[in-house]
Amino acid sequence: MENYTQPSTDFILLGLFSPSRTGLVLFTLTIALFLMALAGNLCMVLLILLDAHLHTPMYLLLSQLSLMDLIYVCTTVPKMASGFLSGNKSISFIGCYIQSFFFSNLASAEALILMSMAYDRYVAICFPLHYSIRMNNRTCLLMIVGSLTVGVVNGCAHTSYVFHLPFCEHRVINHFFCNVPAMLTLTCIDTRIYEYILTLSASLILLIPFLGILLSYGLVLLAVYRMRSREGRKKAYSTCSTHLTVVTFYYAPFAYTYLRPKSLRSPAEDKVLAVFYSILTPMLNPLIYSLRNKEVTGALGRVSQRICAVKM
Repeated sequence: MENYTQPSTDFILLGLFSPSRTGLVLFTLTIALFLMALAGNLCMVLLILLDAHLHTPMYLLLSQLSLMDLIYVCTTVPKMASGFLSGNKSISFIGCYIQSFFFSNLASAEALILMSMAYDRYVAICFPLHYSIRMNNRTCLLMIVGSLTVGVVNGCAHTSYVFHLPFCEHRVINHFFCNVPAMLTLTCIDTRIYEYILTLSASLILLIPFLGILLSYGLVLLAVYRMRSREGRKKAYSTCSTHLTVVTFYYAPFAYTYLRPKSLRSPAEDKVLAVFYSILTPMLNPLIYSLRNKEVTGALGRVSQRICAVKM
């Protein structure tokens, strides 16, 4: 391991790639994914904001998902990139705290937003005549506020506890951002009880929304099976498959990382899995929702025409 000199309050992030030719290629690919995630989610947020046709509960929830993904990638990737390019891998205590807080916050809130989106599709397909009553703007706002509140509480609880623990002189974090499980390896006390609490918390945050999503889409598929209209079934299946693709990419690596026993974890595996839920999924979300959604592509055309008209 390389020898680092650092202030006593700083941490060292080993990063994602080694400084080699292969590392440079992988770093370039990661930056390309980051820029695509940045551009795609920013476009989705602006498009939903600017087009009145998309001011519905479904797209308000989607705008929150895109906003969370936007903050997600900006919280972790720029610091990793600067460390790789400059060779300065240190991060301040405050900087590490902020990274850890936002990651824990957004991970929890995004899981609940995905569940809210599944409920929205359940109501739209199973109760289309009651959709405007069950899923109005007030209900949508309550879902968003509730998701963010749970995220903030979860982020504050875990981050505050971990950063009050005594850290050893060896403050090298074998990750590319300040992740709570990676930081527990730096503490000078026995944290087994807290690790059980962390696993329980992650189980609740992941499993409850996941079960809600499965229930929603189970009922949706049952309703779709009973539809007489072939076009209606095709549209419903398309919507469900889109959302389930997002859910799979988000939940699978998260669950594998946080719900398996500590003895089966490895820092290298954890870093690769973190790329899926912190970089790859935020990049794929706007592509999946825009390329397979006629309403989004139609809104993009309308907004583009308005911008061109203003320029002329």
